[in-house]
Order: sequence, then structure tokens, then C-alpha cells
Amino acid sequence: MNSIPLAHLNLPDFSFKVREFDNAQQIYDSVRKQYVSLTPEEWVRQNFIRFMVDVYQYPASLLSVEKMVKVNNLSQRADIVVYARDAKPWMIVEVKAHSVNISQDTLFQAARYNQVLNVPYLVLTNGLEHFCLFNTGKELLFLDHLPEFK
Repeated sequence: MNSIPLAHLNLPDFSFKVREFDNAQQIYDSVRKQYVSLTPEEWVRQNFIRFMVDVYQYPASLLSVEKMVKVNNLSQRADIVVYARDAKPWMIVEVKAHSVNISQDTLFQAARYNQVLNVPYLVLTNGLEHFCLFNTGKELLFLDHLPEFK
């Protein structure tokens, strides 16, 4: 089996359904309702989804994973989009593997998606570091935690 080392992240410990399929590891994504390839980035994404749902009580039904976004006529995928109860995009979460540093480029990537989605919250995480920014419309303010879902 081609298994990846599952890094210990700066998040609570969660349990997941993991299986071997076609000589590779897969993890069950409860949002997409299917098994997906267990890459280092997917490990962070699945842990962060559980963090939002289990700890912050974000409704899993209002999350979209790898949401298609057209930016300048190019199809791109936002890692996680959280929707408000009125079905408007509310938060973009940009996920990187634990070995990838969160940088200005990571913020620029989320900001590109936000040109289309126009959300008030941007989150950047590699599972070790997490940054939450609130978009006032004029500037981005760093928050010390995720916002409460109302």
C-alpha cells in the first residue's frame, strides 16, 4: 500500500474512515459523501472540516468542498466554501498541506476566489497554522479565532 504519513496537526484529534483502494489510501469525505485520495492536503482539509463542524458547529450541509469558481474565465476550485443560511457564500477556507507554509501567495489565492464569491471571512490553514481574516470591504482584519456561525 502507498501510505502517506499522517501528520499531527494543530487541531483536535478526530477519527476518520480510511481505506486502501487501488493500492492507495483514501479517506471518507462526509461533505462530498465519498472516498477521496488521502493526500497531505486532503488530510488537513478533512481535519479542518471536522474542526468547523464538530467544534464550531458549522452545519456540514452548508459546506462545499472544491467549489468550482470562475476567475477571469479560468475554472478554479476553492478548497472549502461555507454558506450562510440564506445560501450566500460566507467563508472561503484555503487549505495547504502541513509541509507548505502559509504565505502571501496563499492569501492572494483566497482573495482571487473572493473576487467572485465576495465573502466576509477568509481562512488560511496548513493544519499547523490557521489565519482567519474579516473583510470589512476596505481592509482585512486578522481575527484570533473563527467566527461563530449564526
